[in-house]
Amino acid sequence: MFMRIFKILWLSLWAVLATIVMFLPITGAAILSSTGNMAFNLSKVWAWVLLIVTGVRPVIKGREKIKKGRSYIIISNHQSQYDILALVTKLGIQFRWIIKKELRKAPLFGYALYASKNIFIDRSDTKQSIESINEGLKRLPPGTSVMVFAEGTRSPDGEIHPFKKGGFIMAIDNSLPILPVSVSGGRKILPKGSLVFSPGPIEVVVADPIDTTGYTRKDLEELMQRTRDTVIANFRK
Repeated sequence: MFMRIFKILWLSLWAVLATIVMFLPITGAAILSSTGNMAFNLSKVWAWVLLIVTGVRPVIKGREKIKKGRSYIIISNHQSQYDILALVTKLGIQFRWIIKKELRKAPLFGYALYASKNIFIDRSDTKQSIESINEGLKRLPPGTSVMVFAEGTRSPDGEIHPFKKGGFIMAIDNSLPILPVSVSGGRKILPKGSLVFSPGPIEVVVADPIDTTGYTRKDLEELMQRTRDTVIANFRK
């Protein structure tokens, strides 16, 4: 019990400290930069701090499959908040997040997220979400990708659940390749609903990009299944 309490306090302390120290530099970089790239780079510092102080070691396989300067719709599974830290620090490319619109209203922080070219959506309105995504893509700097956790939320049981359509419609409508990414180990490090972390490795595996040229919305289910099968194939439970 003592160790559980200590881990909760330790993680909470470092998360707060790192956020306080990095908030103004990241926010300033987001507001002053025309691309949001510097803010994204600074966010890696925040992520590395949390990884180091909790003894989590991210590794990546297949990064050479990513063509620098190319925009992708990155489709990944999602089991833990540590997935985010691993992806930010190991993929080695600029990408932006799809974020629920409520965060846009947060004082200063919401504007910083917008200025960094992240994409805000209304999850309760599918049609409006797709329109927001397409508008957000137009704001992205050249060569910037979009990260999509296709399950919609963190898996509560360790399984890879059915994928949602949003990211795939985005890829088809804009003729962007899909980059399937599998993240393993996050649930063991920090499961959903818990603040008790366990040090250890977390693995990111990048698969071959999937060219969406020639795909239409009629092929949506096929594309979703192909991508999900690829993510599952590289996932280690």
